[in-house]
Amino acid sequence: MSERVCDIMVCDAMVRKLVPTARAEMVCRLVTRQGVPQTEVARRLGISRAAISQYVSRKRGYCDDMYLSPELSTMIDRWALSVMGEEEGAITICDLCRCAAKKF
Repeated sequence: MSERVCDIMVCDAMVRKLVPTARAEMVCRLVTRQGVPQTEVARRLGISRAAISQYVSRKRGYCDDMYLSPELSTMIDRWALSVMGEEEGAITICDLCRCAAKKF
């Protein structure tokens, strides 16, 4: 089986749609499921607490037609753990893209 080759047009679309939605989902999981304070999430991500509030209230990054496969959901959970320093290894945009691309 050959490795999927990146295509700049696919990458561009994924960065514009998938990454903000995945980030919003990851932030929501940290704040609502794990109870991490918004200020702590903001500090760890290097963004404002107001941005975190917008993610949690679904005003930023939310896409209602985005399907989160079980594999992509697991990837987002791993991303959340990584942000909190609880998991070794980095999650890359390519990892997210490969998970999302399996849907098609």
